[in-house]
Amino acid sequence: MTADSRLTRLEAGMVIPYGGDRYTTVSDALATAFQPGDRLQVVQRTGALLHIPAAVQHLVEDAVSAAVDAFRELPRAAPGAVAAFYDRFADALDNHACWQSIVDANAADVRRAQDRGRSTTRLTVSDRMRADMIAGLRSWVSMTGMAPTVGKVEHPTWTVESVRVPLGVIGFVFEGRPNVFADAAGVLATGNTAVLRIGSDALGTARAIVRHALHPALAAAGLPTGAVTLLDAEDRAAGWALFSDRRLALAVARGSGHAVLELGSVARQAGIPVSAHGTGGAWMVADPTADTARFGAVVQNSLDRKVCNTLNVCCIPVSRAAELVPVFLDALRLAGSARGQDARLHVLAGSEAYLPHEAFTQQVKVLRADGPSQEPFATLLPEDALGQEWEWEATPEVTLAIVQDVDEAVALFNRWSPRFVASLIATEPEAHARFRAEIDAPFVGDGFTRWVDGQYALGLPELGLSNWENGRLLGRGGVLSGADLTALRLVATHQSPAQHR
Repeated sequence: MTADSRLTRLEAGMVIPYGGDRYTTVSDALATAFQPGDRLQVVQRTGALLHIPAAVQHLVEDAVSAAVDAFRELPRAAPGAVAAFYDRFADALDNHACWQSIVDANAADVRRAQDRGRSTTRLTVSDRMRADMIAGLRSWVSMTGMAPTVGKVEHPTWTVESVRVPLGVIGFVFEGRPNVFADAAGVLATGNTAVLRIGSDALGTARAIVRHALHPALAAAGLPTGAVTLLDAEDRAAGWALFSDRRLALAVARGSGHAVLELGSVARQAGIPVSAHGTGGAWMVADPTADTARFGAVVQNSLDRKVCNTLNVCCIPVSRAAELVPVFLDALRLAGSARGQDARLHVLAGSEAYLPHEAFTQQVKVLRADGPSQEPFATLLPEDALGQEWEWEATPEVTLAIVQDVDEAVALFNRWSPRFVASLIATEPEAHARFRAEIDAPFVGDGFTRWVDGQYALGLPELGLSNWENGRLLGRGGVLSGADLTALRLVATHQSPAQHR
């Protein structure tokens, strides 16, 4: 076999090594489906075999090529062109006829998702989502005028400046949340371009946004179409192909669960930096000094809707269990009733003695993606399942753990959680100081958990959130914003031609 030999077929049972000391085998279905021109990605972390059809590979290659060309063209754009793009994009979303076309496409997406028993919690567009998209787009305008020079060192006869320059092509793969489309367009603010892949559930909505808002805004601003490109493909292989294209400067995966972890692995083994968090779900810990009323309020306010920063696990010390468990249960039920729903509870095995017996016998109606079901209000959960994120639709769902103290809660968080959001409810400053020193999380607070959002917390539309599930991030926080999508170039200015070393 020569160095440039190509894989043209697979055979059932073919051994595929991975991870250096393990192997997997090709299934009958994969061997049958694989055709000349297709590609096979081997996830070195798990041994998963990812089949990328040739047509999908070509679609992605063309999109990335267009983004590379657009990246080279952007420095020649007219002054103010990128700011004009954001204004035109926002104006289009603010236009009733344009927005109605997007709403109609979204309604069709929602119907298809419901027919397939898929979650629609984050898929449905709303007036609030529309307002947030418009506000986010307009906020990018101010970032287009960032001063390029961030530092200067002056020597006797020469200077060195640190100057911001764009990264390049940013690849995005995100779940069925149409509002993320406007967030991802923020890469243009710092001179980058983007290729986007949205989940198949929201593809119709994304197509409508491209047709009625994005493309007209790019054209009106005089920017190349390839500056922001949607991969028009339902096949999830498009995400694998995108994140294995070494021309990407950064891969951003927004979503949750196994799919995001797998995408991150594909990008990392291709040598592409990654911003992602595969699992969400916030943790809250009550300190022995916790104020009772405050505790109840922040629990309820952290369960208003299901997103990645929603309360997922609550830890109560045994010294306060008699008082705080009833408060927790009341807050959980209030969060459900505010949505016209019951609530669902998972109880860490060993904590059941601190709940009333009827909590485990009472039946409640739980609205799942595939329809309503009758389930016990409370069920037991083993410790090794504490990291499971509850992807609830309308029925608030959360885990309760009774712990000896805050130290045990921190140990459980650091071992089992995705290391994402942690909140301590305490009145003593010393308790907060110790908690922050020991908890392994990028987002730490002292109240409700839902504050973890770039636009809400920092006034910056976020491009993505990162947990520390795969380690801490170098040189930046867990909120990825447009300002982070730059590199630093050192520029030297010499006054004397005689300078030498």
